[in-house]
Amino acid sequence: MKLTNRKSSFLNKKVSLVAATAPTCTIAEQYRTIRTNYLSSIDCKNARTIMITSANGQEGKSTVAANFAISLAQQGKKVLLIDANLRNPILDFSFKVKNSIGLSNLLNGRVRFEDTIADTGIQGVDLLPSGPIPLNPAELLGSPNMESLILKSTGLYDVVLLDTFSILEVSDAKILANQCDGLIIVIQSGKTKSDDIMKVKKQLKHSKAKCLGIILNES
Repeated sequence: MKLTNRKSSFLNKKVSLVAATAPTCTIAEQYRTIRTNYLSSIDCKNARTIMITSANGQEGKSTVAANFAISLAQQGKKVLLIDANLRNPILDFSFKVKNSIGLSNLLNGRVRFEDTIADTGIQGVDLLPSGPIPLNPAELLGSPNMESLILKSTGLYDVVLLDTFSILEVSDAKILANQCDGLIIVIQSGKTKSDDIMKVKKQLKHSKAKCLGIILNES
């Protein structure tokens, strides 16, 4: 399929929510194609918790995660988008929600699930922002509280999407892959190296999650 770090620059913090803001454009149609492939695929039938990752940073995974969530909601699905990038979150800024309370607080056992969910303003899409950046992100993501969160979420939502840190840089995404049903890998045209794709496949070889597909981001 083709689609045309928390930075100091505000312009780099925001992903384009084109599926909501320009639903008739070509790129939005590509997200609908991804949605159709997901909903019609036998391999995806039981994949309700899906991790969106990439080999390296700034390859478009957060943009894909956000727009895939919106596209699914436009089809009538109730979607929870979790910003599981506890090192360099971006989705709170993109959806213009507060990030003072979120996933890190929840995994530390300091707040209730209900207190962390943010209204994105898009019908059918809820966001669980990352929360304050913790000192031990990998340990939190691999904790029993994370497993409990995923279990609870699947009882409340049709699809749960997790935007993660890039997989070759730290262990976070690999940890989450063992807690999700499936994963989607985003690669960027002209940037992602073929060797990196092979390294990602090797990293995820023994994970629980099934690779549902690779999305080529051309933007």
